[in-house]
Amino acid sequence: MSLCEHCVKGVTHEGEPKGKTEEINGVSTYIATPSTEYPKEKAIIFITDIFGPQFVNNRLLADDFAANGFKTVIPDIFNGDPAPVDALKPGSTWNLMEWLKVHGADSARPPLDRVIDSLKKDGVTDFAVVGYCFGARFAFDLAFEGIPKVVAIAHPSLVNVDEDLQTYATKSTAPLLINSCTVDPKFPLEAQVQADELFGSGKFAPGYKREHFEGCSHGFAVRGDISDPKVKAGKEGAFKATVEWFKKYL
Repeated sequence: MSLCEHCVKGVTHEGEPKGKTEEINGVSTYIATPSTEYPKEKAIIFITDIFGPQFVNNRLLADDFAANGFKTVIPDIFNGDPAPVDALKPGSTWNLMEWLKVHGADSARPPLDRVIDSLKKDGVTDFAVVGYCFGARFAFDLAFEGIPKVVAIAHPSLVNVDEDLQTYATKSTAPLLINSCTVDPKFPLEAQVQADELFGSGKFAPGYKREHFEGCSHGFAVRGDISDPKVKAGKEGAFKATVEWFKKYL
């Protein structure tokens, strides 16, 4: 499956990130650490949309997770070459499909693995994984392998609804939260219903929940226009739901 033009829409949010960028096992990683005491054996792996850890919106979200008591790391799975923020501007001629030719799973997964391996050596035993858009693909893959203790995704891309949902249901033991929205060509309403039918009503024993945010479109949880009250409520609602999910299961 491919990404779409909705993956290159949104706005840049304002704020001064509080975390720091360091190399973890050779991978540039944004690290947001709680300012108070926190469980050192737990961490959130934040897998971004195509704009990577360089994007201020992603950094601010990581900071917010840290403010809720979770050490949060964003590995640079794009090896210093994320989609440019200028691609969000109207009239941009940046070519998403050309970029994807060199940023598939073969190049994106190894940095992710190196960071996880290093964190394990440092004593992290329990991982939560949150995947936005592009990042949801890797959140699922990690869940298939039994790596995270809990998973949350928002407006997933690159997920084959028929195959991947079924694989998750049969292979993963990680409770799954899906933050969905009204307009999402990559995870449309029929896919949302399909997920509910497969996982809902207690069918997925580890735990399942889907939140739905009316008036929002693909990318809302990261790049939503918060001047729109519905989108602002959706972005904040998705974040709150994710924090609560992680607090429950991590």
